[in-house]
Amino acid sequence: MPLTAEDVDRFEVARPRLGAIAYRMLGSASDAEDVVQETYLRWHAADPERIEVPEAWLTKVLTRLCLNQLTSARARRETYVGQWLPEPLLEGDPMLGPAETAEQRESVSFAVLTLMERLTPNERAVYVLREAFGHSHREIADILDIGESASQQILHRAKHHLAQGRTRVEVDRTAARRIAEEFLAAATSGRYDGLLRLLTDDALAVGDGGGKVPARTKAFEGAQAVARFMWGLFRPAKAKRDLVGGSPEIHATTANGEPAVVAVVDGRVVGVVCLEVTSEGIRAFRSQANPDKLARATERWAGEEHGEPLFHAF
Repeated sequence: MPLTAEDVDRFEVARPRLGAIAYRMLGSASDAEDVVQETYLRWHAADPERIEVPEAWLTKVLTRLCLNQLTSARARRETYVGQWLPEPLLEGDPMLGPAETAEQRESVSFAVLTLMERLTPNERAVYVLREAFGHSHREIADILDIGESASQQILHRAKHHLAQGRTRVEVDRTAARRIAEEFLAAATSGRYDGLLRLLTDDALAVGDGGGKVPARTKAFEGAQAVARFMWGLFRPAKAKRDLVGGSPEIHATTANGEPAVVAVVDGRVVGVVCLEVTSEGIRAFRSQANPDKLARATERWAGEEHGEPLFHAF
C-alpha cells in the first residue's frame, strides 16, 4: 500500500529524532543517515494502518538496524588504521538532538561517544534510549525483546563502564570558547609552561586519521607528553601546509557540546579537536582528521557565519 502524504509527513517529523538516536548509537553521522533512510524504506513497505503507535514502531525498527550495524562495525574497526574516533558534529547540527538535561548533553559528547565503544550493542542501546531519550524500561524491553529487569541491569552496567575514571564538568558556550581560546593562546605562544598548566596530570591526546592523514597510532599520555605534542602541532611547517592544502584558519567553537578547535582550508574543515574539560583542567584532546568523517562538518560550516579566524596555522 503506497504511503499517503500524511504518512510521509509523520516520518519526516520523526526523522530528526531518529537521526539523533542513530548517531548516538553508531558514532557516525553518515551511518546514521543510512540507517534512517533504511527505516524509511521499511516504513514505506509497511501498512501504517496496522501500526498502533508509529513513533514506537519507527524507534524499534531503527534501533534494531543500529544493533545490526554495530555488530558489523566492530569487525570493521578491527582492521581500521590507527585510532578510531567518532564523527564530530559542530554546534547547531540537528543530529545532536535534545539537550535539555545533563544526561542528554553528556550522551552526545565526544568523550562519552568514544567511551561507548566499550559497551556491548545492547548496553549502548539501553543507555541511549533511557538517558538521552527518556524511554521507560518497559518501552526499551519491548524494543530489544528483553525483560524490564534485564533492561535495568543493562543500564546499570553501561553507566558503570562509562563512569570509570570520568570527572567531566559541563561548560556553557561562552566558557567553552574561552577555554578553547586559552588553549590556543598557550599552544601558539611558545610558552610551554603556560600550556602545561592548562592540563590535568593524566591528560591524553589521541587522533583519528583513518590511514588517510598521518596520525599517531597510540595516544600521547601524561601532561608533559601532551603539552609537547600540542605545542609542536601548531608550529609552522611547509609539510603541514602541503598536507592540508594551505594554511588553515583556526576557530574556537563547540562540537558535540564540548569546547572545540576547528581548522578550515578554503571552506573545507580539515580537522576538529574536541577538548574534554574537568574541574582540574583539560583532560583530553580528541582530534578528528579523517576526511571521510569531516564531510558533514564541512557542509555545516559552509552554512553558518563564523567571523574572523583567531589566526592562521602553519
